[in-house]
Amino acid sequence: MTENSTSPSSATPSPGPTRRSARIAAASRARWSTLVTARAATRTPGSARRTAHVVFAVSVVVSLAGTTAMPAMAVTTQDMSDTAARPLDTSVELDAADGTTSLVAASEADAPRETQSLVVASQSDGVALDRLSYAATTPEEIAAVKQAEEAAAQAERARLAAAITNGQLAAVSAAIPAGGGVVRPLPYFDNFGTPYAGHRGVDYMVAAGTPISSVADGVVIESSESGPGWGVYVKVAHNINGVSVTTLYAHMTYGSRTVQVGDRVVAGQVIGQVGETGRAFGAHLHLEVQVNNGYVNGESWLIAHGA
Repeated sequence: MTENSTSPSSATPSPGPTRRSARIAAASRARWSTLVTARAATRTPGSARRTAHVVFAVSVVVSLAGTTAMPAMAVTTQDMSDTAARPLDTSVELDAADGTTSLVAASEADAPRETQSLVVASQSDGVALDRLSYAATTPEEIAAVKQAEEAAAQAERARLAAAITNGQLAAVSAAIPAGGGVVRPLPYFDNFGTPYAGHRGVDYMVAAGTPISSVADGVVIESSESGPGWGVYVKVAHNINGVSVTTLYAHMTYGSRTVQVGDRVVAGQVIGQVGETGRAFGAHLHLEVQVNNGYVNGESWLIAHGA
């Protein structure tokens, strides 16, 4: 008895995946063609040309699908250093206006990217820094400037104080810039004190601690914690539109004075607080005003100068 043996190499090869894929692709084309033809039949005769283009586009898509389904091997040499290479995706586009079709890469459909740029602040304008526009830049320079200013202020204060002590009021008046602005010495007051014979000032009854302000720009010519009958007081010389005026603020609270002899003050600057030091009965401000060395009513003078 003889056995019939068949070697593996002589066996009939089975149909490979290539034929199966071809059959699938052919069947798909047939189905798509049938569907497109049936749909085209329901359209008007004027759309025949467009229908033909649609059939062609569908055929191209199906052919591409069948081609990619077939197994194939390829060796591609690629420079690994080229990091800009990317796979190219394609798609079929149908122009609704004239029915034409085109094969478009996906990267071509993307909108153009906006270009970004960096503008350095120094490039945005051409303004040049002027060294002469400022004098001190470092902490040391700033401290030196402050010390110089304080030294100059102290020297001026000493000069004016010496002139005041020696009775040279003309020199003090010359050092006062002419100004016409006059303000009230108190933010408010309750009522006037009762005048009496020999009383040269105006009494403003107000709570202790109320701030007292200089009525105009000037130079402090007297400042003391123990004046004769005035208690704590400050006296200021002014140049009101070329007229020599002095104002005295008495009965301040102990330790409330903020100025010394020779200090320059401006209208509205706080120089002390209301108290009842010296010969005083109740907290109030005693204000004396002299114009060209003559006493005047302080309240009337304030009103006449718009305060």
